Amino acid sequence: MQNTLLVGLSKQVVLERQMDVVANNLANMNTNGYKADRSLFEEYLRSNAHEDNFASSDRRVSFVQDRATFHDFAQGPTEETKNPLDVAIDGKAFLVVQTPAGERYTRDGNLQINNRGQLVNATGYQVLGTAGPITFQQTDHDVAIAPDGNITVLEGTSRLDSIRGKLRLVSFAQAQSLLKDGSNLYSAGEGAAPLADTKSVIRQGFIEKSNVNSVTEMSRMIEITRTYTQIASLLQQQSDLHKSAIEKLADVPA
Repeated sequence: MQNTLLVGLSKQVVLERQMDVVANNLANMNTNGYKADRSLFEEYLRSNAHEDNFASSDRRVSFVQDRATFHDFAQGPTEETKNPLDVAIDGKAFLVVQTPAGERYTRDGNLQINNRGQLVNATGYQVLGTAGPITFQQTDHDVAIAPDGNITVLEGTSRLDSIRGKLRLVSFAQAQSLLKDGSNLYSAGEGAAPLADTKSVIRQGFIEKSNVNSVTEMSRMIEITRTYTQIASLLQQQSDLHKSAIEKLADVPA
């Protein structure tokens, strides 16, 4: 197969991967705390000659290589809900939840209290405090969550605050090593050790929305589609040219 076709094919493979990333971002544009993914590409040079009958400048063909996908951890916009159990994090920290597969991390602060009085996330996993799971009593009311994550309530007819725990906030020195684990959760990949975060601030009654910009993502999708179509047309022209050359060569008298 000619190099032109191979180069075009390499670009189309990369565009297909990029389209998957953009489509996933758009699908999660309304997911609380979702962080968009970005694609990273690079040039891949490869020699197309194995003999010494070409000039050095003609030996390398430039292909397109899908190098990696990385997370965009930029802060998403916050929305006021006035729900006392909703929290938004100002900073780089994550909430910690306990799942059957172990600890997982999330920016989704849509918290709830289940029928056993446990503080859980939207999926139903326990939200962990610095001392473990956080549990409320049936008579608790007026839940207050301080900027440092301390949770207090008024118990029954008491006018004195009772402490129920402190949200455990963690951050990562190598945040790009985090792996998306479904249900809006991250798992700690290799080299992503959770560290206690004391700089981030909790905002009660707010939710961090997705940081996906729908206009930007739609523009990228249109650009990808057009580029893919243009390359397909170029490859078809190259194929037709090759076919025409073979037909004309066949007409040459032996």
